[in-house]
Amino acid sequence: MTAKSPLHPVPSAGNDASPFFVRHGVDGGARAGTLHTAHGEIPTPIFMPVGTQGAVKAMDHRSLTELDTKIILANTYHLYLRPGNDVMRAMGGLHQFSTWNRPILTDSGGFQVFSLRELRKMSEEGVEFRSHLDGSRHLFTPENVVETQRAIGSDIFMVLDECTAFPATHREAQTSMELTMRWAERSVRRHREVDTYYGFPQFQFGIGQGSVYPDLRQQCMRNLVDMGFDGLAIGGLAVGEAADDMYATIDVSTSVMPADKPRYLMGVGTPENILRAIELGVDMFDCVMPTRNARNGTLFTTRGRVNIKNARWKTADESIDPGLDVWADRNYSMAYLRHLFQAGEILGLMLATQQNVALYLWLTRTAREKILEGTFRPWARETIDRLMAPRE
Repeated sequence: MTAKSPLHPVPSAGNDASPFFVRHGVDGGARAGTLHTAHGEIPTPIFMPVGTQGAVKAMDHRSLTELDTKIILANTYHLYLRPGNDVMRAMGGLHQFSTWNRPILTDSGGFQVFSLRELRKMSEEGVEFRSHLDGSRHLFTPENVVETQRAIGSDIFMVLDECTAFPATHREAQTSMELTMRWAERSVRRHREVDTYYGFPQFQFGIGQGSVYPDLRQQCMRNLVDMGFDGLAIGGLAVGEAADDMYATIDVSTSVMPADKPRYLMGVGTPENILRAIELGVDMFDCVMPTRNARNGTLFTTRGRVNIKNARWKTADESIDPGLDVWADRNYSMAYLRHLFQAGEILGLMLATQQNVALYLWLTRTAREKILEGTFRPWARETIDRLMAPRE
């Protein structure tokens, strides 16, 4: 932002009865804390399985609960288009509609609209786009995205932002970041104007942009801090930049993020990405990788990565992952899981998805334990090497 367009601090919308985020311990840059919401406490670091349309693909709520999933992520763009705000209001919000009674975070739909490059038009007002479902025209503004997330009833929701394309020049990234900041200010003000529909607090996070330019990232994050958001997110990464640039951008962002508020890295990534970001001070993660890779036959296990379609597993009478206490691991063999994929059985997708989500939840849960013990860094180094190697 320029000096001609100052941002004004706005009081926090957090629950005054108790702190939204409490930090319990640190190990170097890594943090362990707890988020307090109306639908439950969320220990951090935390991974949030992606349930784009109000459901995690190939998993039911019972399976998610058995894995002790603390929070899921849903998508504002998709739920706005289908079933729509009227249905959400009539059904009492996504918690009641879906019967998921634990916390929910909704992203703003900004990334989904960003991906509709040929079907959208950006302006100061917002982003006009055509539905990927039926071609109908819609307009997302910072204000009506807040209103949609009020109707959804998520415990935590994100502001509308512009996900900066990569690569981008410094000038392009600055222009995009400044638009995101102006939208953020409008979003936080609308958040204070529109009451919650369902009688519980909803917390709002700002999203930092600025491509891979350190000065823009710091400027953006400092402005967001001044706006008084309940938490802050790092957006616009894992869009084609080199891994070293991604980690440097995370580092420069967390360096100016408040210690007493949660830090969320959006849409990233592999187990290695998550552990390295935890070391840099990130608390919250989501990514479609565990569910999408599972449907393609790639498993993440405590003993390494697996391509279940490989002939090596044709007669492998061994459990899917003896390192996890998961029902599927105790009852099915690698050979049977491979057979399910070869036969095109839906059960194969379900079991593989359960395995990958379980691994990601185990990863952040164990990271928290190691942070509190003060042994996170050596454990993370060993775990990265083991998890990212092909399983023998």
